[in-house]
Amino acid sequence: MTARAADRARYDRATAALDAPVAIVDLAAFDANADDILRRAAGKPVRVASKSVRCRALLERVLAREGFAGVMSYTLAESLWLARSGFEDVLLAYPSADRAAYAELTGDPKLAAAVTVMIDDPAQLRLIDDARAGGTEEVRVCVELDTSLRLLGGRVRIGARRSSLHSPAQLAELARTVTRTPGFRLVGIMAYEGHIAGVGDAVAGQPLRSRAVRLMQSAARRELAARRAEAVRAVRAVAPELEFVNGGGTGSVQYTAAEDAVTEIAAGSGLYVPRLFDNYTSFRGRPAALFALPVVRRPGVGVVTVLGGGYPASGAAGRDRLPVPYLPEGLRYDPQEGPGEVQTPLLGSPADDLLIGDKVWFRHAKAGELCERFDALHLVEGDTVTATVPTYRGEGHTFL
Repeated sequence: MTARAADRARYDRATAALDAPVAIVDLAAFDANADDILRRAAGKPVRVASKSVRCRALLERVLAREGFAGVMSYTLAESLWLARSGFEDVLLAYPSADRAAYAELTGDPKLAAAVTVMIDDPAQLRLIDDARAGGTEEVRVCVELDTSLRLLGGRVRIGARRSSLHSPAQLAELARTVTRTPGFRLVGIMAYEGHIAGVGDAVAGQPLRSRAVRLMQSAARRELAARRAEAVRAVRAVAPELEFVNGGGTGSVQYTAAEDAVTEIAAGSGLYVPRLFDNYTSFRGRPAALFALPVVRRPGVGVVTVLGGGYPASGAAGRDRLPVPYLPEGLRYDPQEGPGEVQTPLLGSPADDLLIGDKVWFRHAKAGELCERFDALHLVEGDTVTATVPTYRGEGHTFL
């Protein structure tokens, strides 16, 4: 029996009493992935990206491990909810225009002490001030550096369109604005290199593209390391009491950790290891989060139909955004139908061994987005479900 076949047998035994659709997290794999992230971080603290986990119980589990410290959240409402739930260090990774949440933040000393907000534009400071509604608490602020690689005099840009602040001088100027504006305190810098951390460099069947990605990422790492160090020096000249410099992502942990200017690493997707992380040479994780769909039809030889399955991930539409049939090995989508909202036909010889009611296990393309489809995660140890915990959605929250 192959390792994957053994996993399938374990998961089937663990969930035998549970009707599919059902989602699980294999705790042994989850913990092994956490260990790998810490190993690659080489002693620098790791801030957990909640967007990639979306389950309070699992955030608490990983933060209980030495080496992990703080949460990187994705909306202001989520940040406040986490702070009220006992998370004491929450960095909001994206600017917000949630005026009601800003009023709540600036009116509550506990929330204001726990949450740091993100900006890259003075207009965001004005929005916060306009939203205070009488709140007088000082707002902790992090400024974001654009990490994109720019070539040919800026005519070619590689990287996400995030911050408007590309040069160290631009970042320092915004830092100066923050320090001069009453009611705000500059505490951090963030620089997320998504084109390095979030792009696979070993795509099956695409050797030329994979080599091009590796060359791009090598050049991008060198350019960003020098520019990030200069930006940190420029901002520290304005705000010498800066608390942290955050960088990284699951795919670039070891490279970012090697930069002296960076004080902490961000990671989250590497805990679940969704299918997009199969295309990396920088690390190998263990798939920890899976979902199962039930076989409900057997239309013919080499075909079964499962209930549901249309769970595409965000990003530019393409096959790499689709969940992948994982267990049993050898199933594939019908190219004429793909994964459907209500039913999904699957092709391949393993279909002939599946019976009505059997489970087919899938891996989602991305990490936390799986939790928007399920209200609970069943935690598996060995061949037993040892706990069932709610996702964000299961606790009644759909932040985005």
